[in-house]
Amino acid sequence: MKGGLKVSQISLILIGFVCASVLLLAYVKSLLLSSSVLPQNHVLQLSPGLHKPSDVPLLDDHLYLRVKDEEALGEGSGSEQSQDSVNFESEKYPTYANSSPVIKVTEELITHEERGGIAPNITEKGDSKDVSDKKTGLIEQEIDVSTAVSSGGEHSDNFTATPERQDCNFAKGRWVIDDSRPLYSGFGCKQWLSSMWACRLTQRTDFEYEKLRWRPKNCEMEDFTGVKFLKRMQNKTLAFIGDSLGRQQFQSLMCMISGGKDRPNVLDVGHEYGLVQSRGSGRPDGWAFRFPDTKTTILYYWSASLCDLTPINPSDPATDYAMHLDRPPAFLSHFLPRFDVLVLNTGHHWNRGKLKANRWVMYVGGVPNTNRKIVTIGGAKNFTIHSIVNWVNSQLPKYPHVKAFYRTISPRHFFNGDWNTGGTCDNTTPLSEGKEVLQDESSDYDAARAVRGTDVKLLDITALSQLRDEGHISRYSIKATPGVQDCLHWCLPGVPDTWNEILFAQI
Repeated sequence: MKGGLKVSQISLILIGFVCASVLLLAYVKSLLLSSSVLPQNHVLQLSPGLHKPSDVPLLDDHLYLRVKDEEALGEGSGSEQSQDSVNFESEKYPTYANSSPVIKVTEELITHEERGGIAPNITEKGDSKDVSDKKTGLIEQEIDVSTAVSSGGEHSDNFTATPERQDCNFAKGRWVIDDSRPLYSGFGCKQWLSSMWACRLTQRTDFEYEKLRWRPKNCEMEDFTGVKFLKRMQNKTLAFIGDSLGRQQFQSLMCMISGGKDRPNVLDVGHEYGLVQSRGSGRPDGWAFRFPDTKTTILYYWSASLCDLTPINPSDPATDYAMHLDRPPAFLSHFLPRFDVLVLNTGHHWNRGKLKANRWVMYVGGVPNTNRKIVTIGGAKNFTIHSIVNWVNSQLPKYPHVKAFYRTISPRHFFNGDWNTGGTCDNTTPLSEGKEVLQDESSDYDAARAVRGTDVKLLDITALSQLRDEGHISRYSIKATPGVQDCLHWCLPGVPDTWNEILFAQI
C-alpha cells in the first residue's frame, strides 16, 4: 500500500516485539525465583496471634518453627528468646535469622486451639486434655544463613526473619500436661532421694501431679537432660545452701541428672567440704557428690536461717546460739571461691517456735540485737535476706566465675489450720487453684527487693508453685501412720524438678 509499511518492515517490528516480550518475561521470572526458593504450591499462613515479618514468604501451616539465635539456644544465660514464628508443612523448609552467622531452629508440632479461656503462648499437636496438650518433641538444627538451601537446591539470601529478642521471665507462664513426664521414676533414685519424699513408695494412688510441665509465657525453656547439664557444668561446682526445701531441690537435681538410675561411679566428696557425719548426729550438715566423667560437683549445705550460728558458751552443751543476722554462714564464707553456681534460700524456719527450739538468739554487730525495727520475726528475716544477698554481691567482683541465685520462698498449703492445728492439704486434683501466672513481679516481695540492683539473680518459683497444692506429701507416709500432714514439702518427682529446670535455663 502506498505510503504504508512494507511487509519486511512489519516483520521486523513483530520480531522486535516478540524478542522484547521474551526478555521481559525472563526478567520477571528471574525476579520471582530470586525472591523465593520455595515451590509455588506452598503458601505461608501465620499462626493465630503472630505477626509475619515483611520479608518472609508464604508457606502452608503444619510445622511450627521458632527461630532462636545462637546465644539463646547455646550454653548462655537462656534469657533471650525469639518471638517471631511461622508454620511449615514439611521439615524441609527451615527459617532463618540475621542475628548471627549460624543459628539453630527449634521445631514443634502444634494445633491452634485454646483451652479454658486462656490463650496459649504455644499450643502443641497431640491428644488434648483440659489443662493443656502433650509435648511431641523437639528437633534442633544448625543452619548457615549465608547458604540457605531449598528442596530444589537453590540459594536465597532474602528468606530471612530477624527474631525480636527480650529477657525471659521464667516465672510467668502456665502448667501444661506432658505425658513424657516425670523425668525420673518415683520408685527409683534411692541413691539420693529420701524415702519420706518418694510418694510412689507411700499409700498415695493418684500421680497426675507428676505429668505437669511448666511453660513460660513469652519464651522457650530449654529441655533438661542430664547429659546437657553435666556438659554445661563440666569442671564446675553447684552449691545449694538453705533449709529442707533446698535439700529437696538438691535431691531432685541429683535424680534428674541420673534419670533416677543408680550411678555407682558417682563419688561422695563430702569430706572435701567438711560434710561428714559427726558422732552422735543423725546426719551430716550436708552432702557433696561428683560425677567423674565431667568433674561436676553438686552439694547441699543445711543452713535454715542463712546466717552464721555460733555457740554463745562453747563449753556448755545446752548453750544458746548466736544467730548473727548480718553475717553469712561460715561454710559459705569459706567455700564460696570454689563454687561456680550458688543457690540460696531461707524462710520457713523464721518463726518463734523454731527459734526457741533451736535456742537461737538474734545478734547484730556481734552483740544481742537491740534494733526494734528487726526485733520481729518478719523484720529479722528480711534484714537477713538483704544482708546475705549484699554480702554475696560484694564478693562477686573477686570471683567473677560465680553465678549466684536467691531462690524465692516455696509456698505452704495448709487449709483449715496450720501444721500443728489440724491443717490439711488433701486436694488431689491438679491446678484446682488455676494453671497460669500472669503477674510480672515476684510474689516474694522481700526476695525481689533484696536482689534488685545486685548481680545476684532471682530464682523465682513462688507463684508457679502456689498453683500446685496437690503436689505436697500431705497425709501419706511409708507406714501409713495417721498424724500431722506435711503441706510444706513436696512429693518427688514433682514441683522442685521445675525449679531445677528454671535454674538450668539461667546458668
